[in-house]
Amino acid sequence: MTGPASGGPEARGSTERDIRILVSAAFVIALGFGIVAPALPGFARNFGVTEFAATAIISAFAATRLLFAPASGALVQRIGERRVYITGLTVVAVSTGLCAVAQTYWQLLAFRSLGGIGSTMFTVSALGLLIRIAPPDRRGRVSGMYASSFLAGTVLGPFVGGVVLEIGGLRAPFVFYAVTLVIAAIVVAVGLRSPVKDVDLDSAPVAVRFADAVRSPIYRSALLSNFANGWAVFGVRTAIVPLFVVAALGQQDSMAAIALAVFAVGNAVVLVPAGRWSDRYGRKPFLIAGLAVCGATTAGMGVSGSTVVFLVLTFAAGVGSGLITPTQQAAVADLVGSRARGGPVLAAFQMAMDVGSVIGPLVAGVLVEELSYAWAFGTSGAILLIAAVGWTVVPDTVGRPLVADSSAEPADSGSPSASEADPDERSDRVRRGDGQSAEDQLP
Repeated sequence: MTGPASGGPEARGSTERDIRILVSAAFVIALGFGIVAPALPGFARNFGVTEFAATAIISAFAATRLLFAPASGALVQRIGERRVYITGLTVVAVSTGLCAVAQTYWQLLAFRSLGGIGSTMFTVSALGLLIRIAPPDRRGRVSGMYASSFLAGTVLGPFVGGVVLEIGGLRAPFVFYAVTLVIAAIVVAVGLRSPVKDVDLDSAPVAVRFADAVRSPIYRSALLSNFANGWAVFGVRTAIVPLFVVAALGQQDSMAAIALAVFAVGNAVVLVPAGRWSDRYGRKPFLIAGLAVCGATTAGMGVSGSTVVFLVLTFAAGVGSGLITPTQQAAVADLVGSRARGGPVLAAFQMAMDVGSVIGPLVAGVLVEELSYAWAFGTSGAILLIAAVGWTVVPDTVGRPLVADSSAEPADSGSPSASEADPDERSDRVRRGDGQSAEDQLP
């Protein structure tokens, strides 16, 4: 039985189609999130609440994402990535539609919190799907494509959201996003199917447990680097950079938006090439380089003496981040392997970034108030550099799955047998294709 990487033209065509569907869905999800973002605080304030209550809507979404991540990992392990992904999209679509018709602040808070649950479901399962679908020799490239698509949607979303908001009012962005998510869920449900001949129907998927994964120093390095990435890139950058531009550099708020856009440009320049390079030369060199560049330039931002220097450092930090994102995702894919379900492993990986993005701005805010911006940026940069050191002392991930065949366990002990499973369930079965023969991969 052949895998996606080595199958015939029909199998390769199906793999390419599945990748395109996931990449397109990532764009729609990120676009919709960006469309809703400008409207959300104003919509909450429309109910007569304080600024703190309005920002609590955003925090509630992040909190439910973080709290529900372990359950999402367990669901992936139990019923498969594809079903969890479609369910997550549906939950976010329904919750967003309910936000559009919310009549009180508390309804809006509850509906938006529900969306956080769906968000973490499709985030964890999307990574699992990419691992299962992408051929091992193209994991970095596919991860780069996915990250680029998500970045494009994130950047374009606020512009589209502004237009929708101007035309339709505060509730229109939620309706728009809900409809697009329903369409995306239907496309995924109908289109994301793989040929049965590429699927192992004779054995259940291998389960990769978090308890096994966390014993690996390579996986621990991945957790540390994702925590650092969440802290500095997704946390401190969005929370402290706008304040620094205005307070320390004496610029207008518009310059803060320009700085964030410059970072995004640096990020976009290397996302796809970095993934492709990591497929060819290994993950480790680019993870170390990306973390080192992002760490050094982040630390330098706090002592930049001019706007020009700050923007140059911001662009370089974006390049460093672009080296990290697809390479790190491909590294985790190497560890899980395409013949396994690693829901709890992937959930913990996501949680590491979420925890960093929550803690980072809080610590940076305290450092700014008690010491200076230089301390806030310097601490963030130091955490990234520590994560870079963590990758220097472990081997590369290519060809190093966490669970050997001898310790393989069925992921769904209570699920129907392969011969009884329906086509959707069979399409979730583990694929061949990690560079081993079929005989070597038998449990």
